[in-house]
Amino acid sequence: HSFGGAGPRETPRNIVLLLSDDHRYDFMGFMDRAPEFLETPNLDRMAREGAHLVNAFVSTSLCSPSRASILTGQYMHHHGIVDNQRPEPEGTVFFPRYLQQAGYQTAFIGKWHMGHESDDPRPGFDHWESFKGQGEYFNPELNINGRHQTFEGYTTDVLTDRALAWLKEGRERDRPFFLYLSFKAVHYPFQPAPRHEGRYQKGEIQRPETMANTEDNYQTQSRWIRERRYSIHGVDHMETGAYDNDPVPSYDDLYRRYCETVHGLDENIGRVLKYLDETGLSESTLVIYMSDNGFALGEHGFYDKRDAFEESIRVPVLAYAPGLIPPGARVTPMVQNIDIAPTLLDAAGAPVPGGVSMDGKSFWPFLRGDSIPWRDHILYEYHWEWNFPATPTLFAIRTERYKYIYYHGVWDQDGFYDLQTDPRERHNLIGVPAFREPIEALRKQLFDELEASGGLHVPVRRPQGERLDQRKNQR
Repeated sequence: HSFGGAGPRETPRNIVLLLSDDHRYDFMGFMDRAPEFLETPNLDRMAREGAHLVNAFVSTSLCSPSRASILTGQYMHHHGIVDNQRPEPEGTVFFPRYLQQAGYQTAFIGKWHMGHESDDPRPGFDHWESFKGQGEYFNPELNINGRHQTFEGYTTDVLTDRALAWLKEGRERDRPFFLYLSFKAVHYPFQPAPRHEGRYQKGEIQRPETMANTEDNYQTQSRWIRERRYSIHGVDHMETGAYDNDPVPSYDDLYRRYCETVHGLDENIGRVLKYLDETGLSESTLVIYMSDNGFALGEHGFYDKRDAFEESIRVPVLAYAPGLIPPGARVTPMVQNIDIAPTLLDAAGAPVPGGVSMDGKSFWPFLRGDSIPWRDHILYEYHWEWNFPATPTLFAIRTERYKYIYYHGVWDQDGFYDLQTDPRERHNLIGVPAFREPIEALRKQLFDELEASGGLHVPVRRPQGERLDQRKNQR
């Protein structure tokens, strides 16, 4: 990597990483596809006064694997965190450790979600405030450096309060800092702050064109896609009302609560930006905003993520650094969550130590307006989970124009889409003879690259504490 973030004569740049959960790439007010009524003035401002990374993706669209990829710069098959239940493997090193070695003071506040039953402080952070698993939308109990304390209020507000308190009182003023503020919002089931509930009740909703159960939408798609319709786990059907453990509410309610929860998230991002601006810290701070994965809201009849469709794998990524990042910059190359660690280390002038392997690359030069050689495709992987059985293990490769998806372990057909002519991925072209050549080329490239990097050995891990009756209940 080329480390041009802070030279030997420069003061190291502070870094704030803001992470949300389940926030789609297109649900920001400035995006053409955003609902007309959705208000995100602070995210809009970050794009207007900073950079919007237009083509940002995750390498696995699931909370824990994606968060691990953000923190390690590695694909799931390298860091080994394949689901949301178990903690990170012993010896896992996250990039804030390298920032500490470079003199940074580091803080983590919010949703960790690697190890469902553990909120213990993790190495790499001087200050720690977190909760177990998914946490709650209200009155969170936080583990603050090993001691538990319950806070009243809406969790998004509380986490921002805690982050601002650390910025104001908890850090050492003579050291550069790295603050990782990780929100629970807008994770399903969506719960807005009481002050925002009903804010968009009268907003007009346009249903996705691929949501309709018509032959046009499903004639060429894989069978598992039809079978997962209107489902979170694959068993909860809106149309029939045959709810199981995790019922999906009506579509309009789901959609409006999602937007209201996004609005509350944006409001709190604005509180962080306001503090940085008012204190002059903005001039020496890089702020990155992103989500850990996308979320389908009816596309292909889907709710949730995991699959390799655009709504699942694309995420919002914004960067704000007044005086450094040109206002209104649009970064168009394809970046991924595996690029965050090397990018932030690059911005800090803290090289990746020798012997440390990262799959991602630094896009820091793009943020400064420079042009560098870059990838022309991305890889994607997802490993089947027993408690979410509707989505199979899959591998995908996506170029600017085409996407090939291999579904493993199911008697079904794979997926191939021309994103230039069919951006909604409505027509699976896997069986069209005219596309045989690009299909075979991408299939070969996908498996060649997976094989070269060890990606064909999916790290299946022994289930912990799962009984047969639990498995039946989830189904």
